[in-house]
Amino acid sequence: MKRALALLVPLCAGLSGCGGDAGDQVEPQATEIPKALASAPVGAPAEESEFGTPVKDRVATIGLLNKRNNLTQDIVLKSGEARRVGNVIVRLATCERSLPWESPAEEGAFVQVFVEERAKASQPLALRKVFSGWLFKNSPSLNVVEHPVYDVWVKSCAMKFPGEEADPAASSSSAAKASGRARTPSAAASSAPASTPAASPAPAPATPATPD
Repeated sequence: MKRALALLVPLCAGLSGCGGDAGDQVEPQATEIPKALASAPVGAPAEESEFGTPVKDRVATIGLLNKRNNLTQDIVLKSGEARRVGNVIVRLATCERSLPWESPAEEGAFVQVFVEERAKASQPLALRKVFSGWLFKNSPSLNVVEHPVYDVWVKSCAMKFPGEEADPAASSSSAAKASGRARTPSAAASSAPASTPAASPAPAPATPATPD
């Protein structure tokens, strides 16, 4: 019995908590990929375009699901960054958005997923690359991360194209004010022309006196 309990303690720790509530979430930590795995190709280098945010400044939000405890959390990465959560590492090569005038709209990211696990029960823990490729937000079935414990998907790619407003809400508000559709009552009252005083009625003509 004692031996079974001794084996159960590290097992629970590896499962990121046996309870599985939201308090068991671990903050993603910046990490480096081991040299033996970092040398693995990540596909063709991203090509810079004359449109949009430079590749180095793009930021992707990646969703990570731990199927053991049903916990989902977001990992925010810039191009070239890698973050570790428990025994899984997610690295972002780059991300892309379709051009504003293209339809249907799509967002995607080239990611790599590494998991620290045992190839066999008798072997020590070691990092293993389980996925490397493009994932798409609106077409998740085109490419999927096939792993019994972890699921990874793209939630967004933060980048802008020339002409896109930094704050659409603020721009629409200012446009409404400019067109006169968003005026407050006080503003309307202050801009209304001052009322002119009412003209006093003209005096009635004098009645000529009649002789006695």
